[in-house]
Amino acid sequence: MTYLEFEKPIQLLVEQLEQLNETAEKTQVDVASAVAELEAKIITTRKEIYANLSAWQRVQASRHPDRPYSLSYMDAVSDNTFIELHGDRTVGDDKAMIGGFGQIDGRTVMFVGQQKGINTKMRQIRRFGMANPEGYRKALRLFKLAERFNKPIVTFIDTPGAYPGLEAEERGQGEAIARNIFEMAQLKVPVICIILGEGASGGALGIGVGDKVCMLENTWYSVISPESCSSILWRNWDNKETAAEALKLTAKDMLENKLVDAIIPEPIGGAHNNIPEAHQIVKQHIITYLKELDAINPEERINQRIDKFCNMGVVVE
Repeated sequence: MTYLEFEKPIQLLVEQLEQLNETAEKTQVDVASAVAELEAKIITTRKEIYANLSAWQRVQASRHPDRPYSLSYMDAVSDNTFIELHGDRTVGDDKAMIGGFGQIDGRTVMFVGQQKGINTKMRQIRRFGMANPEGYRKALRLFKLAERFNKPIVTFIDTPGAYPGLEAEERGQGEAIARNIFEMAQLKVPVICIILGEGASGGALGIGVGDKVCMLENTWYSVISPESCSSILWRNWDNKETAAEALKLTAKDMLENKLVDAIIPEPIGGAHNNIPEAHQIVKQHIITYLKELDAINPEERINQRIDKFCNMGVVVE
C-alpha cells in the first residue's frame, strides 16, 4: 500500500498493527483486544482525515497510484466478460481511450473511458490517460454504435487532459473534442458520465456530456489543473494549493455550483483503500440512474440534457 503525505497517521497505525500481529505469532500471546482497538482506531482516523481534506489533498487522492482506473471498473461492474472494441476506423487505436460492451444487471451497456495504465510501461503506452484525436473519434464511433442498437452509455472520466503533442494538434484535437460534445448532447440513449479520478479540461469534457454527470467523492473536475493554473498566474508550481482552493474543483464545490448532478461516496479512506467496495458502489449507482433515465422519453431526455449544459455559466440578474 502506498501512503500519501496526509495519510501518514494511518500508515503509523497500520504498521503498529502489523508489528502487533507479528509479535503475537512469535510469542503465541493473545492480543485480540489490542488488535481490535487498533483496527477501530485506524477506521476512525481514516474517517477523520478524509472528512477534512483540503482541495489540494483531494487532488492528491484522485491521483493515488493504487486507485482503480476505468478498465478495473469496466471488468468489475460487468456481469459477464467486458468485450473491448478497438480503433476509430480512420487513424488507429488509441490506447488512452478504451471502450466496449458489458452487461450490468443483465442489461447490455456501452462503456467508454480513459485508462492511465497500471505500471510504468502501460502508462507510457496509454500516455497517462491523455487521448489523441483518434481516441475521441473512437469514443464517438462507440457512442453511435450504442445508439444504433439502443444501448445505454456509461463513460468513465480520468484524465489530466487531452494529449498536448504536435501530432494531436495536426490531426485535429480541438475539432474531435468539439464534435464529441455536439454529438453527445443529441444521443437518443441514456448517457451516464462518472469522474473516477482527474477530470481536466476538454480532455474530460470530450466524453463528459450526459444525462447524469457524477463525481466520486475524492475527485476533481476543472478547466485546468492546480499546477498549470499556478504556473500561469505565479510562474511556478509553488502556489498549487492556493490555486486548487480558488478553482473550486472538488466534488462538493461542483455540486454546489450545479455543474454535476451527484456525488458518489467512496469507501472509508478512499477508493484505493477498498477497491471491491468501490466497484460495487459505482455499479449500484449506475443501475439506479439507468432506471431513472429509462422512465424519461428520449426526446425529453435530450432536451433536458441540452438545457442543463446551456444553463451552465449563465448569470441572470
